[in-house]
Amino acid sequence: MLHTTNAFDRIGEENAFAVLARATRLAQQGRDIINLGIGQPDFSTPEHIVEAAVRALRDGHHGYTPATGLLATREAVVRRTLTTTGVEVSPENVMIMPGGKPTMFAAILMFGEPGAEVLYPDPGFPIYRSMIEFTGATPIPVPVREENGFAFSAEETLSLITPKTRLLILNSPANPTGGVTPRTEIEKLAAGLVDFPDVAILSDEIYDVMTYDGETHCSLLNFPELRDRLVILNGWSKTWAMTGWRMGWSIWPDELFDKVRKLAVNCWSCVNAPSQFAGIAAIDGPQDEVDAMLRAFDRRRQVVVEGLNSLPGVSCVTPKGAFYAFPNVSGTGRKAKELASALLEDAGVALIGGPDFGVLGEGYIRLSYANSEESILRALERIEQFLSA
Repeated sequence: MLHTTNAFDRIGEENAFAVLARATRLAQQGRDIINLGIGQPDFSTPEHIVEAAVRALRDGHHGYTPATGLLATREAVVRRTLTTTGVEVSPENVMIMPGGKPTMFAAILMFGEPGAEVLYPDPGFPIYRSMIEFTGATPIPVPVREENGFAFSAEETLSLITPKTRLLILNSPANPTGGVTPRTEIEKLAAGLVDFPDVAILSDEIYDVMTYDGETHCSLLNFPELRDRLVILNGWSKTWAMTGWRMGWSIWPDELFDKVRKLAVNCWSCVNAPSQFAGIAAIDGPQDEVDAMLRAFDRRRQVVVEGLNSLPGVSCVTPKGAFYAFPNVSGTGRKAKELASALLEDAGVALIGGPDFGVLGEGYIRLSYANSEESILRALERIEQFLSA
């Protein structure tokens, strides 16, 4: 018998991929499956972005790039960050990453160890807790509550910080809830964090442009007093429908940048060159298709909320960001994961049970409206028939 380290026994996973695999198997067996489980836009990557990658290949960009990313790609991120946040960062603080997860992995690995505590949103992206446990640190859930519109509370978050706290993870707009934390609450949190100068912050802002109903994203970069311990996670996957390209970026303070650079050298070497040229084209090119995608998401969001609130035993607060709804299904009398599994097997609708996003996810399921309006309406009809039966 092989003996791996205990750390690998502590790794969790993202169950959305397990649900996707099961849905794919059922579809291969001839079942008609509507997948509202995976967080992946159903739009194609805009053609000018694809062409930039093809052109890069034809121009001979086939070799290694710097571990930190091409300077031109990092400079594009600088331009984009200035446009969206009003903050000018240096390309010497930007890392191009193979997706968003490596930023989480690197930041949690830097600060997580036995005896340390890491605060993370719950319900939240499951990889946060998984990686915290992998490092041996103690995961401390920061409750994200329905009655608060799934925004985090600055007061409650600050109350959870102890002398053992090494890292605080934040996410707004949020997965899985679609919650957007208002600027006033983020300002309170930033003011309170001044009293905890040894706590690093990882702000996951991958859904930054996906806000609705007049809400706007407030980046943690807007607080200069936090920047010497702030890591920003962002990327191309959601905004430009580039999930399979595995393209992310992160912004690091001076003290941490060389550490993550060395991790890249040891782990993934660099991000592939053609995708980086595509990333530049995404940022600097026309944004018409991005705007059209966001308008479509907004329409679908309204359809989803209205439909969910008409279902027996289901209620849904209106999500203000991302492309997820997180309906409360406790009125159905079923456990959330049991309900999600039954809906897939019996109704042909793939959803994710709330407990896959944390201990506070019981009573909820996640529905992604990154699928066509037609598919969403068909799925809602099937869910209604299932619940009524």
